[in-house]
Amino acid sequence: QVQLVESGGGLVEAGGSLRLSCAASGRTFSSYHMGWFRQAPGKEREFVAAITWGGTSTYYADSVKGRFTISRDNAKATVSLQMNSLKPEDTAVYSCAAVQRGKSIIATMMAPSKFDYWGQGTQVTVSS
Repeated sequence: QVQLVESGGGLVEAGGSLRLSCAASGRTFSSYHMGWFRQAPGKEREFVAAITWGGTSTYYADSVKGRFTISRDNAKATVSLQMNSLKPEDTAVYSCAAVQRGKSIIATMMAPSKFDYWGQGTQVTVSS
């Protein structure tokens, strides 16, 4: 079992920044690729960013590329999402997720149901 707890959400004006964190506990954090997803009201959950277990590769949705940065600290068992130049359309509940590193992160990041563990989510609201 892996427990994931997100923090750092809040209300910010358009153009502002937020940094989300996800703290993991339970099994060895470095055994998992990590991803961030978001879900806006009335919309399906969508992929935001992902990072491989060792942090050597990162992936981003086109909508956030160049604005968001995912990173991880395996020693602290945390994964972060730095969000800059926020837009009202970034408003959503953001959740982190973990998938075992034996699986292909490229195959799973577009299929949220294939992730093994999820956090409860943190609300990000961007005002115009």
